[in-house]
Amino acid sequence: MSDWEPKIVSFFCNWCTYGAADLAGVSRFEHPANTRVIRVPCSGRISPKFILSAFMNGADGVWVSGCHPGDCHYIEGNYYARRKFALFKNLIEYMGIEPGRLHFSWISSAESTKYVQVITDVINAVKALGPNQQFVKNKAKVA
Repeated sequence: MSDWEPKIVSFFCNWCTYGAADLAGVSRFEHPANTRVIRVPCSGRISPKFILSAFMNGADGVWVSGCHPGDCHYIEGNYYARRKFALFKNLIEYMGIEPGRLHFSWISSAESTKYVQVITDVINAVKALGPNQQFVKNKAKVA
């Protein structure tokens, strides 16, 4: 298990966090490659079903990231996301999934160094928990 690396499913806002990830890549900043990125129009668009599906299909962790509150391209989508996922984090704990497997952040498209720091923190936090054993329907799906 010492060589085990977590698989993280990441849902990134197209306008902010995805841009920061792209800028980090273009700038050749080194960061772990444990994440599978899904670009969404807005963090407010992410349904809790998406997160549950990621866990059921073998993800060890899920990271949702969007624009800073007040800077949403769609005016208030990130406010909806913040409210929705504050409650959802309590629900997954009740379901038996460690809350440290689910992470949220606000990263603007110009914050590539913050992106590198947060992705490293997310991966280290999930790695400390070990492989996800709860709520997994098919461990082999997330590649």
